[in-house]
Amino acid sequence: MTATSYFLVNSTNRYITTYIAPRVNRITSVKISQLSSLIVVFCLLFLGTPIFAENEKKEDVKIETPFLKKQLAKQDLTNQTLSTMLDFVELQERLKNDLSTLQRELRRSKSESEIVELKAEVKVIEDKLKDTQGNIENIAADTDLRILKSAEQKPFDLQKELLSLLEPALKEMKYATSAVRQKSELREKIDYFNKREPVIKEALENIALLKKQNKNLKVAKALKEMEDNWSKQLVFIQSELKAKQLQLAKLESEKTTFFNDSESFFKNFFQRRGWVLIQALLSIIGVLALSRLIHAILTKTVKGYRAQYRSVQLRVIDLMHRLGTLIFIIIGPMVVFYLAEDWVLFSLGVLFLIAFAWKLGQAIPKYWAQLELFLNIGPVREGERLLLYEMPWRVKNINMYSVLENPMADLTLRLDINDLVGLRSRKFEHSEPWFPCKKGDWVILKDGLRGKVIGISLELVQLIQRGGAVSTYQMDKFLSLSPLNMSKSFRIKETFGIAYKHQKESTTTIVQKLKFIINKRAVDEGYEEHIQNINVEFESAADSSLNLVVIADFKGEVADISNRLRRSIQRWCVDAASENDWEIPFPQLTVHREDTLNVSSSVPNDA
Repeated sequence: MTATSYFLVNSTNRYITTYIAPRVNRITSVKISQLSSLIVVFCLLFLGTPIFAENEKKEDVKIETPFLKKQLAKQDLTNQTLSTMLDFVELQERLKNDLSTLQRELRRSKSESEIVELKAEVKVIEDKLKDTQGNIENIAADTDLRILKSAEQKPFDLQKELLSLLEPALKEMKYATSAVRQKSELREKIDYFNKREPVIKEALENIALLKKQNKNLKVAKALKEMEDNWSKQLVFIQSELKAKQLQLAKLESEKTTFFNDSESFFKNFFQRRGWVLIQALLSIIGVLALSRLIHAILTKTVKGYRAQYRSVQLRVIDLMHRLGTLIFIIIGPMVVFYLAEDWVLFSLGVLFLIAFAWKLGQAIPKYWAQLELFLNIGPVREGERLLLYEMPWRVKNINMYSVLENPMADLTLRLDINDLVGLRSRKFEHSEPWFPCKKGDWVILKDGLRGKVIGISLELVQLIQRGGAVSTYQMDKFLSLSPLNMSKSFRIKETFGIAYKHQKESTTTIVQKLKFIINKRAVDEGYEEHIQNINVEFESAADSSLNLVVIADFKGEVADISNRLRRSIQRWCVDAASENDWEIPFPQLTVHREDTLNVSSSVPNDA
């Protein structure tokens, strides 16, 4: 009978004696007592009781089968451990014998070179013995015993005292990844030994071939020494390989999924530090609440604290309040971690502070320019005018997010304070223009388009023409067309010509009559309230006519019908000419011709 069979029989006997027999006796006694009291009424149960008891017994055995499997697996692992230990013990004995032989040779040797070589071999064997003994102890204890033999750890030396505060956090991360790193190290060592084992085997095979063909005693002795040396190396590598494979198998048997590992890590982390983190969060909330309270008190008690244009002193107070809030938000949790003596969280906080300080040190020049802007002592100041995106803007407010506005175009722009760095503002006069028009104004562009402004944005301007057609211009294109704004007032100049036969009256009587008639017609047609001025003047003496010009100024309310007014003025002029018999000339061409006879007579005969 094998050891495994003997163990299986003994384990089964003990299990039946300990667990199954008492249960069967208990079940049988209970059933018999029930049958004795109810045998008259339920006599059939007498036949069913043994079957039921037998079923229960089988069910109990079936239920406990996984336990037996677990015991057998554990016994199999124990047998493998004992077998591996036996290999290491045998290796240890061989190494001790080799060490004793080398030490005797070392004592007898007189050659210095040979002594050096022997000492080196002794050192190698002593190291192997030390490793072998450590492997035997680790396999027997089923744990890593190196921690018991390690000396006191040296202080963490990373930028000395300052960065030593980070040691707890790094240790926590190292602990969280210990299992993964241990498996990785074992796999690397297994790969290391797997690569060297075939090389040694090949060397031993070559040596064996040479020994068969060799007939020289000296060569045979050298081959024997090399064979013994490489055999020891092979045994050592195979033992180490087997040990590392066994350790990796044990770790793999305890393997869990990444999700379970992460869940376990975070669960343990928050179980140990949950209350501390809650206290840190409460400290931050408390600092923010206190900051809001102080801000409300400053707003109510300090005059002009929330004014549109604040003095430098008030801005300094506001800046100190913001910086104080930020500092206490960082320091509050650090104090909680220190009082709770949680050095892992404290070191993480220190790491955050170092990163924050390093980043702040890099950005000092840029932040200094922003600080000047925030205090309203920089190149851009509140209440001044600056040019941005090819448009003038008034600086309404400078803060972490600053506000610019164009009062004419009714545009507002919010910018990060960093966007104001590099810009420059200036004081302005109230008469300075901000934009050519506003929504609802009628404008005429250089391209001849006339329309009403219905939309202004930072990118586009929209115009609607008479009849409903909508034209859209990009902002820079719109400004380049120099829009003529007619919404305040506008002037119409129309030229009207009369014949030269009215030359004597053209600069006096006709001018006065025409002015009177046009004013009367404008009033009759309902334009009286929109007229600012109407005048008629003599303009020029053209080739075919004497030109008069009608100059009419209207209010912007009728800018949308400016073309209709232009046509009306021409109509009123024609009506005035008809009423007063003023001749309206048309362009004439006069051709002067010399006498052909005189020309011919003057030409020489030989021409």
